[in-house]
Amino acid sequence: MGTPKRHNGSSPRHADDELLAALQAAGQPLALADLASRIGVKTAAQPQLAEQLEALIHAGKLIRNRRGHYCLRERLGLTVGTVSGHKDGFGFLQPDDRTEAPLYLSNRQMQQVMHGDRVAARATGVDYRGRAEGVIVEVLERGTLEIVGRLYEESGIYFVVPDNPRISHRVLVPRGEVGVALPGQVVLVRITEQPSRTAQPLGSVTRVLGEHAAPGMETEIAIHSHGLPFEFPEEAVAEAAVFGHAVSPAAKRGREDLRELALVTIDGEDARDFDDAVYCERSGTGWKLLVAIADVGHYVDHGSALDQEALHRGTSVYFPNRVIPMLPEALSNGLCSLNPLVDRLCMVCEMRVADNGKVTRARFFEGLMRSNARLTYTEVAAYLAQPAKPFAKNPALGEPLRTLYDVFQALYKQRQLRGALDFDAPEMKARFDENGRIATFVEQARNDAHRLIEECMIAANVQAARFLKKHKIPTLYRVHGQPEADRLDQLREFLKGFAIELPVGRPLTPEDLSAVLEQAAGKEEGHLIETVVVRTLPQAVYQPENIGHFGLSLSEYAHFTSPIRRYPDLIVHRGIRHVLRNGTAEALPASLTAMDVFGQQCSFKERRADEATRDAMSWLKCEYMQDKIGEEFEALVTGVVDFGLFVQVAGVQIDGLIHVSALGSDYFSRDKSGYRMVGERSKRVFRLGDHLKVRLINVIIDERKIDFELAERPRASEQARHPWQRDKRRGGGRQDRKGPKRS
Repeated sequence: MGTPKRHNGSSPRHADDELLAALQAAGQPLALADLASRIGVKTAAQPQLAEQLEALIHAGKLIRNRRGHYCLRERLGLTVGTVSGHKDGFGFLQPDDRTEAPLYLSNRQMQQVMHGDRVAARATGVDYRGRAEGVIVEVLERGTLEIVGRLYEESGIYFVVPDNPRISHRVLVPRGEVGVALPGQVVLVRITEQPSRTAQPLGSVTRVLGEHAAPGMETEIAIHSHGLPFEFPEEAVAEAAVFGHAVSPAAKRGREDLRELALVTIDGEDARDFDDAVYCERSGTGWKLLVAIADVGHYVDHGSALDQEALHRGTSVYFPNRVIPMLPEALSNGLCSLNPLVDRLCMVCEMRVADNGKVTRARFFEGLMRSNARLTYTEVAAYLAQPAKPFAKNPALGEPLRTLYDVFQALYKQRQLRGALDFDAPEMKARFDENGRIATFVEQARNDAHRLIEECMIAANVQAARFLKKHKIPTLYRVHGQPEADRLDQLREFLKGFAIELPVGRPLTPEDLSAVLEQAAGKEEGHLIETVVVRTLPQAVYQPENIGHFGLSLSEYAHFTSPIRRYPDLIVHRGIRHVLRNGTAEALPASLTAMDVFGQQCSFKERRADEATRDAMSWLKCEYMQDKIGEEFEALVTGVVDFGLFVQVAGVQIDGLIHVSALGSDYFSRDKSGYRMVGERSKRVFRLGDHLKVRLINVIIDERKIDFELAERPRASEQARHPWQRDKRRGGGRQDRKGPKRS
């Protein structure tokens, strides 16, 4: 959804509340002409009124019935939201109003819609599992206009099976609409007729993406399956090209000149756009810390073609072998990127940090900088481990890096004192051969250079949120709510098996979960415990209402530090600039007021990007394993379900299933704890956290499925000393195999 269309001024625009009030007073649905008459809109201006009414329909405040009349949604008792499909054919309606519970949509209801459609539904009761159930009354907007999948042909009938498992429809393709595509190829299909209660969707092949196993196909499929924009409109490219390759003298005027400071960027080896640079120096008993961020807002005006496309994308998307940027390359890798030894415009957060790690003062300003060097996490971490030696890349940067490390340690102590969660699981990186095919997966552990940059960015983000809050400027906060009660109950039950207790009888705090992670760090199953804790937490979102950030244990938090790749950061920059240029809350431009819509859009685009990259990585993992049928692996049991055990292969984070039928010649069932599988005759037990040797037996790339079977029985000693069995002599589990405690 793009930005709302501007009114052309041919007739005064009526307030939304006035339109809703007119419908309320009428007491019945109204046609466009009747509503126009009631509020005094002339016939010539009715097209503009219709546009406004369409926006209210999309916002879920109005419904247009089958007669074309406009109705108040609340008078119809309907729930408006977005359809979320499930691979088994049913779905849920996720209401726009977060206070409403999702509605279960049966397979029959899902026949007429697809994942991503916006609909209005009526609650009809509860299903056999106690879930609120609904029926679809009106499809408001189709969210799927094209589909990517494999083309099949059976008895002369062509159809495409969508790659996205959330779409369970087969799309029929008339013979004349197949084009040059051949059965088995991956194709892009434009939906020509949407599904209905009685008919499957029809489509037309618009593009052949290639053969199923071609290198890079996983990214192509993910891009099209999730509807990611990947080509920039000509207008946006032209706007980006206007600025040239260097900062103009006019743009430099009136800014604080930081070009003499040893500002540096610190990123991964494969980074191409550099949002942030840092510098620190001693100041009294504390420090002066500068976080300089690319001034994207100088180049991207609200309402411009660049801005509309950036909002449309919402975020850059980072695939293992390709990046889909939010901004054209001329800006994202060029004029906005803080490349070394060239002048760049920046927005700066200058903070005074006390020796205890607390930020005592902060200010924002528009600056001009020149990065001294493009550094990587690896080389900075190596230097910080041996700071007595000169910094090989540039000895002059040694002292500023040591000072940065000092302020990081102070900030990190404050993080620990407030109990913020600190997830330290290694990041999985895909490595490709010269032909572009997956070669292997490598775990990249976080080091102190990662943590240094993270703490500097968090500090700047907090100050940005506080600055805007102080000046009463509407913005998008990055919020993270409390875990839900039922999820906490499941976590408590899970942790008991590892001799870890969560407090009861009072609200959970971030400190409580931090203590869990600290205890888990000394166990073999630490990564598993960390994963389950992450799954317990709600997803962070963008919204104008500030409820704080539970995971970071912060009362105010906003994203300020990555405007090249995240649209919410650009919104935050615009708010700060408005204040810096003597703007007031009363004189806000329209671009800084419609935060509800921006928050919903940005949160959705973020989830879409995450799902797309996760799908691509799952494809690559299946591709990596497909020639390893029959090989054996060490694996950890990460899930126990009625139909078997989910396991993860050590070192490569590849997940698969051992079906219950592959556990041995016995009847196995999950016990009431939910975390153990028990054999009826043998009494053999498989538990969450078990270390098993497994054999690969099947890989289905299209379905992202990997199947294992048991390769050997666990040793009896391991069964006797499992964390699910408390050692009464010691009062804990597996104390004899506990690893060294991390600091």
